[in-house]
Amino acid sequence: MLRRLYLKLGDRVTHMRYSVWGVGEVIEEKHSSLSGGLCIVRIIFEDGNERSFINDMDSECCCYYSGIRIVN
Repeated sequence: MLRRLYLKLGDRVTHMRYSVWGVGEVIEEKHSSLSGGLCIVRIIFEDGNERSFINDMDSECCCYYSGIRIVN
């Protein structure tokens, strides 16, 4: 099953609702090879905290839909 992934390792991102977090960078990307498994990314933000998000565009819980956007 081919997954539609939003983020990849090294992408720089920001959160539309939590600008105080600052710019983040994807430091880890994991995806399950099992059907129905999760795709997760870990992002470290300028505020020093690491946060994990779902990275599958086919999921309604994808980080894109919660406000994560790629910055150039």
